[in-house]
Amino acid sequence: MLLRRLARAGFASWFVAEGLSVVRHPSAHVAEARAALDATRDLVPAEARTGAVGDVLDQHLTDRQLTTVVQVHGALLLAAGSALALGRAPRAAALALAALTAPLVALYLPDKRLDGGDRVRRRERTEKLVRAVAFTAGAVLVAADREGRPSLGWKVRHAIDERTAARAGS
Repeated sequence: MLLRRLARAGFASWFVAEGLSVVRHPSAHVAEARAALDATRDLVPAEARTGAVGDVLDQHLTDRQLTTVVQVHGALLLAAGSALALGRAPRAAALALAALTAPLVALYLPDKRLDGGDRVRRRERTEKLVRAVAFTAGAVLVAADREGRPSLGWKVRHAIDERTAARAGS
């Protein structure tokens, strides 16, 4: 039990640090988000841009709007990471972290246009991609951890089996 709490707090530390960094210093994160939006806009044909995704891609967000979006994302990372570290609804917090980290995976996917042929930049993006994938997967694992307690499905099946056995025995 103590090991699980310490491990969750250690795991959550990256999310807390990353969220705090994004909230306090959003400019680098905004630049990456802008580049990713522009690259995505170029990849998606105009006739395929429908619904909310099409609206986001076709409308050019101002730097202020994009900064707000990035900072809100960082604040959510910080809040969910803190909840996980403190043990407050750890499964829900981990699920939220997995959902919040998934866009980072898409953001850091290899793209020669974004790297500009620079090996150092490409290496940085690859490291960020691997880190985002690892933390997303870790968050999914933490969300699936039931702390040794059986799932609701098991409880229902077990109750049905016990009731069936009791009826058969009487």
